[in-house]
Amino acid sequence: MALIRLQKFLSEAGFCSRRKGEKYIKDGHVRVNGAVVTELGTKIEPDKAQVEVQGKLIKAKDDLIYIVLNKPKGYVTSCNQPGDNIVLNLIDIPERVYPIGRLDKDSTGLLLLTNDGRIHHRLLHPSFDHEKEYEVIVSSPIPEGALRKMAKGLPMMGTITRPARVRRISSKIFRIVLKEGKNRQIRRMVRKVGNRVVRLRRIRISDIKLGKLAEGSWRYLTKKEIKSLLRVL
Repeated sequence: MALIRLQKFLSEAGFCSRRKGEKYIKDGHVRVNGAVVTELGTKIEPDKAQVEVQGKLIKAKDDLIYIVLNKPKGYVTSCNQPGDNIVLNLIDIPERVYPIGRLDKDSTGLLLLTNDGRIHHRLLHPSFDHEKEYEVIVSSPIPEGALRKMAKGLPMMGTITRPARVRRISSKIFRIVLKEGKNRQIRRMVRKVGNRVVRLRRIRISDIKLGKLAEGSWRYLTKKEIKSLLRVL
């Protein structure tokens, strides 16, 4: 097996981020085959080296999996909800993966699933500024003033929504880019401006696009998409 940097091994094992791994190494908390290692350039063979951090043995993780699903309407993003169709039933692989974030039952579109527990917080927390783009169809023509209000921010759940980018597609269709994800946020925003969502579809998360993936279908992320996704770590 090829040699990899020690901090990369710690990250890929799901123990910590690379940056945190570098700190553990520099602070003298990492041992390789019983010897303390403080050199950041140190490389190891993941399948042979015995790596410990503060006395805890770190094992190489099974292959990490990253999937994009086009969630159909009527499915919930919970991993276990009796009586409901769950998105995991659409992923026919033996490995266990988990949804990153949520799409409500009536919404469709891009959902990421993975067994890499490191990325959930950073992809979902608004402080990291990751964009999520949605295509919205409403019940009646929506005026420019309403779109401007949503772009500027609306009072909701005791706060003001963050500024968003909004682009009209037609009289009843617009796209909105958010950097936060409050519960049923877009539906609530549309109600605030006197309209109703007929269809809500997420088409992008960060650099990952839904593209032409059929509803109910899934695919593995490409190497380029994974590299982009892992930049959040």
